[in-house]
Amino acid sequence: MYKPFDLTGKVALVTGGNGGIGLGMAEALAASGADVVIWGTNEAKNESAVKALKAHGKRVAARKVNVANENEVIEGMKAAIGEFGRLDCVVANAGIGGSSPIAELTTDLFRKVNAVNTEGVMWTFREAAKHMIDRAKDGDANGSLVVVASTAGIEGAARNSAYGASKGAVMSMARALAVELARYGVRVNSIAPGWIATDMTAGAQSNPTFNEKVIPRVPMRRWGQPEDFGGIAVYLASDASAYHTGETFIIDGGYTKF
Repeated sequence: MYKPFDLTGKVALVTGGNGGIGLGMAEALAASGADVVIWGTNEAKNESAVKALKAHGKRVAARKVNVANENEVIEGMKAAIGEFGRLDCVVANAGIGGSSPIAELTTDLFRKVNAVNTEGVMWTFREAAKHMIDRAKDGDANGSLVVVASTAGIEGAARNSAYGASKGAVMSMARALAVELARYGVRVNSIAPGWIATDMTAGAQSNPTFNEKVIPRVPMRRWGQPEDFGGIAVYLASDASAYHTGETFIIDGGYTKF
């Protein structure tokens, strides 16, 4: 029987997995059979997410990790591998916004956005890659690294140069790592969401002008939802994507095509 999307026996880690797109992915991964580790900086949200994920009957754990802190990433990765024994898929989803006109953009804001969105991804992928490379050398060459970027890294997003720069950077990072890590059986891909209904876009969601002018330009004519990312998460964590690497998956209801 063909069961490429069965994640039984696999372990996935999702940063920023306690809400929004991250939780939507974690839910799908657990429902497909994976054990799941989530990182988040809000412990109350972590606890709530763990409770929801455990309903799928899989092992679930959460840890308070700020991905902008290198040591927290290092220790968090060690803890996850120590508790679960392995990591098969790591989704670097944690991210923050930071809107500002370029003439008013401060160095502090630029660095804050990139500390989470770029450095945090690099540290997460570096520590996960060490584990996956070691496994490959022991005869278990298989793994998947996924970064949640944004269409802001592809198209021009006014007043979002810091955010766009960070997301463009991680898409390039993923392509470089796809080539570098392929010899170890590790795939590396990125996902570029469009307008998705999460806490990060709460302001736009409640803005009548935005909903009147922008959302009608989305061919699907609606906001994306966190659960819209479950399928791609399962695909990239599964053996179905064993030969698929270096790709950017645009999930935006067709927005960038219109």
